[in-house]
Amino acid sequence: MSKLRTCVFPCAGFGTRFFPATKVIPKEMLPLVDKPILQYGIEEAVDSGLDKLVIVTSKGKDSILDHFDRTTELERSLHDRGKDELLAEVETVSRMVDLIAVRQKEALGLGHAVLTARDAGCR
Repeated sequence: MSKLRTCVFPCAGFGTRFFPATKVIPKEMLPLVDKPILQYGIEEAVDSGLDKLVIVTSKGKDSILDHFDRTTELERSLHDRGKDELLAEVETVSRMVDLIAVRQKEALGLGHAVLTARDAGCR
């Protein structure tokens, strides 16, 4: 039996149950204490040994991928200002995982969002 290696995070919905907060902020990026809700799931997947993490997104969800990407301008600014603790946090998040992003082009439900992950080689 093969070991589970892939985790799919369906993040393409509108988040209407959280309106108006989710009108401009994806529901996955809403903060819970000190970090976005999605980050907890990503950390759990990584800690569980999963090495292929796929985010299924839709239009207007670029902040999800931006959160886990490097921000060299921010890192440089924090370094230059001696904000070492904040710099360490930013670097930890950006080095946490390499995400695979797949765009769900139509809002056809959760099953379709997961099926869209096939495009990333998920079987």
